[in-house]
Amino acid sequence: MPVKIRLARRGRTKQPFYHIIVADSRAPRDGKFIEKIGSYNPMTKPATIELDRERAFDWLQKGAQPTDTARAILRFKGVMYKKHLQRGVAKGAMSQEDADKLYNEFVEAKEAKIAARFEQTKQEKLELQRKLFGSPKKAYVEETGDAEALADFQEGAASEEE
Repeated sequence: MPVKIRLARRGRTKQPFYHIIVADSRAPRDGKFIEKIGSYNPMTKPATIELDRERAFDWLQKGAQPTDTARAILRFKGVMYKKHLQRGVAKGAMSQEDADKLYNEFVEAKEAKIAARFEQTKQEKLELQRKLFGSPKKAYVEETGDAEALADFQEGAASEEE
């Protein structure tokens, strides 16, 4: 039974949302699957990816073949890098501790980069609000919890009352 790691589409028309699943290659795209290991939402900026790295790595070790898109997601989240390091451990090129250290450094750097991208997107939205409306909308300020934007909003509200 050949097993694939692939995406199963969910969501409405023109609003795709995907589950990252492990399924028999003969099963239909949105049909029966063995296990759900994550989700992928391309509609957010940046795209939101939630993945159980350990389960994905376990399935790769068992021989599951990812599709092209799933492989890109696994590479982005560091699962393919972990598989690469484990091959080095198996061949005796490095110890397990060294491989774990390299993998953890990679994951921390990647998570910091993603967090910075989310922060950049939040700032871009805030700047757009300021450009369009003079001060950010109250709902957006409360949603983001941005102290600077909250101060701007309160200043704008005080000047409107006068």
